[in-house]
Amino acid sequence: MVTKSVANSILALRIVALATSAASMALLVTNTYKFQNGAEVKYQDFSSYSLVVAMAVVACAYSILQLPFAIYYAVRHKRLINSGFLRKFDLYADQVISLCLGVAIGAGFALSVELKKFIEDDVKASDDFKGTYNDILIRGFISSAFLLVTFFSMAILSFISSKNRPRQQPNPSLPIFSPI
Repeated sequence: MVTKSVANSILALRIVALATSAASMALLVTNTYKFQNGAEVKYQDFSSYSLVVAMAVVACAYSILQLPFAIYYAVRHKRLINSGFLRKFDLYADQVISLCLGVAIGAGFALSVELKKFIEDDVKASDDFKGTYNDILIRGFISSAFLLVTFFSMAILSFISSKNRPRQQPNPSLPIFSPI
């Protein structure tokens, strides 16, 4: 049996993960700018931002998948399907998603910071060019920050999932210490 506060925390963290991953995805997908000469820059022009969007989509889909189970768990204080497999799935899926989010966050922040510094220091261009790229990179930075919040909520969920996973009983026929 789980305490009411843990069940409510799981639900709250799932909702935070869903909201922040959706916000991150929305910020980058709508990140399109046109120059005065008609040229257009989109998030797809940067492979790091494409990775951030892909991981935001995966985290959003996973959160949508887990949300009904979290709601039931918070209301009834028991699992909808009480099997050891699903508890292990929660644990490992939360860990894999949070690790992949960490990679995407690093890529998004690195691109935003390095390209912004490069454009400000080394590119001899008009203010329109610098301003447009500055806007794109700021939105990429903010999107990565939202994904960072998603990462923290998924990491906390993986800690909670590790406490909720089924414990394996030791096999009494196996010796605890084996002779060398």
